[in-house]
Amino acid sequence: MATSSTRTTDGGSTPDGPTRPDGVSSSLLDTPDGRAVHPVDELLPTVRLFTTGLQHVAAMYAGVVAPPLIVGAGVGLSPTELALLISASLFTAGLATLLQTLGVWKIGARLPFVNGVSFAGVAPMLAIAKEHGPDQALPVIFGAVIVAGLLCFLAAPYFCKLIRFFPPVVQGTVITLIGVSLLPVAVNWARGGSPAAPGYGSVRAIGLAAFTLTAVVLCNKLLRGFWQQLSLLIGLAIGTALAFPLGLADFGAVSRAEVFALPSPFHFGAPVFDLTAIVSICIVMVVSMTESTADMLALGRIVDREADERTLAAGLRADGLATAVSPVFNGFAASAFAQNIGLVALTNIRSRFVVAAGGGILILLGLFPVLGSLVSLVPSPVLGGAGIVLFGTVAASGIRTLAEAGMQSSANTILVSVSLGVGIVPIAAPTFYDAFPEAVRTLMHSGISAGCVLAVLLNLLFHHVGADRQAPSGGPTGATVSTATPS
Repeated sequence: MATSSTRTTDGGSTPDGPTRPDGVSSSLLDTPDGRAVHPVDELLPTVRLFTTGLQHVAAMYAGVVAPPLIVGAGVGLSPTELALLISASLFTAGLATLLQTLGVWKIGARLPFVNGVSFAGVAPMLAIAKEHGPDQALPVIFGAVIVAGLLCFLAAPYFCKLIRFFPPVVQGTVITLIGVSLLPVAVNWARGGSPAAPGYGSVRAIGLAAFTLTAVVLCNKLLRGFWQQLSLLIGLAIGTALAFPLGLADFGAVSRAEVFALPSPFHFGAPVFDLTAIVSICIVMVVSMTESTADMLALGRIVDREADERTLAAGLRADGLATAVSPVFNGFAASAFAQNIGLVALTNIRSRFVVAAGGGILILLGLFPVLGSLVSLVPSPVLGGAGIVLFGTVAASGIRTLAEAGMQSSANTILVSVSLGVGIVPIAAPTFYDAFPEAVRTLMHSGISAGCVLAVLLNLLFHHVGADRQAPSGGPTGATVSTATPS
């Protein structure tokens, strides 16, 4: 396992060392009553929970509201209905995140794992809207999402067995690809978020992104302890403050927002179960399960608690249950948000209760649209500057994992190079697979999913088939993914 640092009770960090004389790993934290607690299970003071949880909300907010904005516009919703759809997505993302971090029974990974609206389903949902028309589109979409969520829930204990095919060389490849695949999102935010946005790609927008990036880096360098852990939030605040005199932010959204709005179950009509739509969204759900598996493995390594089969199954069950329940409150499929993994790596705050606090904030944003509009004050260029740090940190974590994976092996070198190359294709050429059938496009348009599947297949070819099946695939000593039960 990679050498990492363990936060101390004063907010600083100390290098992981050998086991203490009392037999307790030095990666654990001591509670006031003398019990050793893993940093993932550390409960921080209320103020720190809120501020650090707010960082996670800031990192994911744009990703949560983008799918309902796009789908709502495609369906032709009025501004009032569109606002309701966005609030519903925030509310259901909060519920899903609480389920994932706190857990119930065998549901929830109990890691600092953020769930939100999956962007992978946007294209199929727009196709469904085009086929069924504005009046029936959302009921058909919601019916398909419910079935896909139930499929994920039932398939979780079987799908998670794929962990044996994710040795460090595969994990490192996928983690690197997650970071690289997210970087274009940050670049688009830095330019303004949308080509239709005023000043998209202007010197002002890109300069604001660069200023925010510099602020985050300097805060991380100059601040210490608790304040260093808030470097992203401080950088976002500084960038947003500069955005107002530049004319890149305003309070208009706040003045137009409702103060309070309860979610209305099935506001857009009872779900309709259409076979074609169900198959389409189920394919998306399988892709999302692949990404969630890769994300949980990546997060497990970052927080020093390897994700075993039981953890993966519990996490996928949470994805499935949250997805099946979301349409009741007018939400869409809920799955992993990889960008928040970068925030965990950047701040080294590994407590799942921090992310749970973020889930609570999301619920409040969904119930109080006026609060959500305050978060939306952060302009896209500011998010873009911070996103480069976040997503680059994910890629760096993957490179660190690959350094452990025995890259002196020619088989591993081929595995990494080909998987990364194929995974980057949809990033370099977004229309590359447009001529292929829809099922192929759904898988291959996600560079993370395409690279992940190929890395697993190449690992099978090089390390499990024929005479080379005993060759090391995880590192110099043939290490594989730990399946130890988390403490």
